[in-house]
Amino acid sequence: MAKKIAFVTGGNRGIGLQTASDLGKAGILVVIGSRDLKQGEKAVAKLRAEGADADVLRFDIVNPEHHQDAFNYFESKYGQLDILVNNAGIAAGTFPASGPEHSVSEVPGALLKSVFETNFFAPVALTQALLPLLKKSPAARIVNLSSILGSLTLHADPKSPIYHSKSFAYDASKTALNAFTIHLAHELRGTSIKVNSAHPGWVKTDMGGEQAPMELSEGSKTSTELATLSNDGPTGGFFHLGKALPW
Repeated sequence: MAKKIAFVTGGNRGIGLQTASDLGKAGILVVIGSRDLKQGEKAVAKLRAEGADADVLRFDIVNPEHHQDAFNYFESKYGQLDILVNNAGIAAGTFPASGPEHSVSEVPGALLKSVFETNFFAPVALTQALLPLLKKSPAARIVNLSSILGSLTLHADPKSPIYHSKSFAYDASKTALNAFTIHLAHELRGTSIKVNSAHPGWVKTDMGGEQAPMELSEGSKTSTELATLSNDGPTGGFFHLGKALPW
């Protein structure tokens, strides 16, 4: 196939939409997953107005039937998938946390399960579902949208900038997602598939808020770079704007 095919979950707004835009400008056919199909169609119209080859799937990351729908779509239409950006995710509360929030001793069990379902279990299940199609690509790329708040090294260091920014449910879900990155990259070692975690930064989005220092155009850079890595690029890493982050 002349064009690479990318699937960006949660691609109808924020960092996901900007990542889709960046990939589209790079000549990649982009399919965005959107829970709200109307919002997704608006996003696709914007992408097409920019000259991108784009489409939308009604897609809820926590719905297993939608995982199968995505597989059927890419298999029947393209026969393979070249790029998977696991972008969809939720925060547990105020973000970023300014102090202890949803601490280990107080986090509601239902909230912990909900955050893990969206940020960890569902991306793992979706990746498993789409992996047969990714293996058909000559050089597939898997990007897991993580966060610096998933770094155990930095959370344990009193001198780190995130030491006092602890929201247990969100942070732990991203730590788990990082573990998935490491394990999947190891399983796929020796193949042409590269798997990496991305920390986009604190970005002006619905989740990040207006007080965030980074613009969307900056926040999508890490995802885009990891989605378009050359054959000699890294795998099994955790990155922000080209720099490795500690696990």
